[in-house]
Amino acid sequence: MEDLFSFQEKTTAPLADRMRPRTLDEFYGQRHIVGPGKLLRRAIEADRMTSSIFWGPPGCGKTTLASIIAERTKAAFVKLNAVTSGVSDVREVIRDAEERIKLYGQSTYLLLDECHRWSKAQSDSILPAIEKGTIRFIGSTTENPMIAMTPAIVSRCRLFHFEKLGTEDVLRALRNAVEDRERGCGNDEVLLDDDAARHIATVANGDVRSALNALELAVLSTPLEADGSVHVTLEVAEESIQSHVLQMDESLYYDMLSAFCKSLRGSDSDAALAWFARMNAAGVDPRIIVRRVIAHASEDVGLANPMAMLQAVAAAQALETIGMPEAKLSISQAIIAVCESPKSNSVVMAIDRAMADAARGGYESVPVHLRDTHYKGSDKVGSGIGYLYPHEFEGHYVSQQYAPIEAKGMPYYVPSEQGAEAAIRAQREARGSIDPPETLQRS
Repeated sequence: MEDLFSFQEKTTAPLADRMRPRTLDEFYGQRHIVGPGKLLRRAIEADRMTSSIFWGPPGCGKTTLASIIAERTKAAFVKLNAVTSGVSDVREVIRDAEERIKLYGQSTYLLLDECHRWSKAQSDSILPAIEKGTIRFIGSTTENPMIAMTPAIVSRCRLFHFEKLGTEDVLRALRNAVEDRERGCGNDEVLLDDDAARHIATVANGDVRSALNALELAVLSTPLEADGSVHVTLEVAEESIQSHVLQMDESLYYDMLSAFCKSLRGSDSDAALAWFARMNAAGVDPRIIVRRVIAHASEDVGLANPMAMLQAVAAAQALETIGMPEAKLSISQAIIAVCESPKSNSVVMAIDRAMADAARGGYESVPVHLRDTHYKGSDKVGSGIGYLYPHEFEGHYVSQQYAPIEAKGMPYYVPSEQGAEAAIRAQREARGSIDPPETLQRS
């Protein structure tokens, strides 16, 4: 039975907490995992949930779904936060769970918010209980558990990836909050304009909690109309929700950096600039971005367009000299230069082959004609005998052995037919060096 104090607690709780969905039918989004007939939905409805990890961005419903499970299950439900709990808290939960099984045959769910914050020792403390079925573990995290959590606990859990909610899902949550007389703003006669609702939903970027907090602020801070209603206009909505700040965890950081690099390699200037802009908005150090541009100027362009490297290094110098935000122009110029250049990976393939050859070992002596002659008496040991000085020959070139005797993986450098490398290939052929087909460079 609900008492006066619990009723007051509910009415004074934030709107986002009051409007938390109570059933699977009220739940927003995530149809790929809790839609009709889906595995997770069937498990929840049958009260047969196994240890799981809910992973996804803020405000997408991870904790809400755990609360729905708590309402439906006949098992006990315990909630901890990884930031404030320790090994002693876990042991207490396990002891209580063992007692419930012995006395009542009742299982126990343990919901752990921010589960990626757990140390290895904390994770290890619960592993035996998960394996024996004493605890049904539900972890909730915004971080990629494959990166941020210990493999031992991840391997014992079913991983469910929650996606960012769509704008329509957030709009539905806002409309429900306005209309709900029991938990929402229904008793306040709120008029929420369509453009205002869409602005809040768009800026919230899939975070229902953020959207409902903005709506609540708008309702509480807007003067009443003559008829006692609250009119939330677009202007009010713009003041009630801050510009979206991109949530950047370690996994998203590496994913975006990967997408940026692949866009450089794929010759898509627009995509590369889009990822650059998003990483910049998320606060990624621009030096990291510039370093990748320099690397790809060699890795994916190389001698097909030597100017790309100059553009990339110049962007790094501009960043150090004038800083951001002015250097964003120089960085963007370098990004476009790398994207729009003809592509060749002959440089990276060449050094990879040379390194592989060197790693085999078995080095022989340097050929006599290539040995150092810059010391007195070198002629007495034969150093340099037989060396042909290229500048004494036509075209300043003469064919002779330069490579180590044991080098077996040559040719290392196989110029492509892209851009400036086509001229290099032709020049090598004129000297009598017949390069293999260009496909070798991609092997």
